[in-house]
Amino acid sequence: MTRTFEEYVAEAEAASVDGWDFSWLDGRATEQRPSWGYHRLLAERLARASAALDLQTGGGEILAQVPTLARLTVATESWPPNVAKATHLLHPRGVAVVADADKPPLPFGDAAFDLVVSRHPVKTWWHEIARVLRPGGTYLSQQVGPASVFELVEYFLGPQPPEVRRRRHPDDARAEAETAGLKILDLRLETLRTEFFDIGAVIYFLRKVIWMVPGFTVAAYLPRLRELHEHIQAQGPFLAHTTRFLVEARKPA
Repeated sequence: MTRTFEEYVAEAEAASVDGWDFSWLDGRATEQRPSWGYHRLLAERLARASAALDLQTGGGEILAQVPTLARLTVATESWPPNVAKATHLLHPRGVAVVADADKPPLPFGDAAFDLVVSRHPVKTWWHEIARVLRPGGTYLSQQVGPASVFELVEYFLGPQPPEVRRRRHPDDARAEAETAGLKILDLRLETLRTEFFDIGAVIYFLRKVIWMVPGFTVAAYLPRLRELHEHIQAQGPFLAHTTRFLVEARKPA
């Protein structure tokens, strides 16, 4: 039997959005993965590192899946529920989790790490990354690119100006990294399909990824949510496109 709009809403509003685990969306939304395989690259780099830092680790889910960690591995996170979750996941692996405000300065000394990594950071502080890297050390990151999932963003917020659509462009990352004294080794951008199969998936996604539609609540957008529910019921999944870029940079020896 087809579920009602109200049932989807109630379920999605009750779901926990702690951590950075999106398994609640299994069977309800799909996101195409980038071709470079960030998890594989991360595992390769960490297995070779002696001292590594994972910035903005979320709930520690990504780092916890890596088979072999650096002998010294540290993770930072700013959101208290995620700090608790990351501590629970990573302490048994010997990883120190540091509560940090995600603003300079990082709570580490100069040249402390030979590897810094970050998956989907909210903000990249390039000069701080360069400072805590040892000479010859590298930074590896998969980041959200420009106008990611903007079909959904603009459904709720309306057309966005060009300067907003261009934010998080990899060309800007290149320029900022080079200004901080780092050399770009790899920079790749891909556009990928994302589909939402029910309105509950949309609500959960917007509750979890809070910067997509700032201040999102079901009550604030109830008419548009109901219209989107009816569209999905009649036309099928809501299609959007994510953008991701991979960046790897080295600090000169």
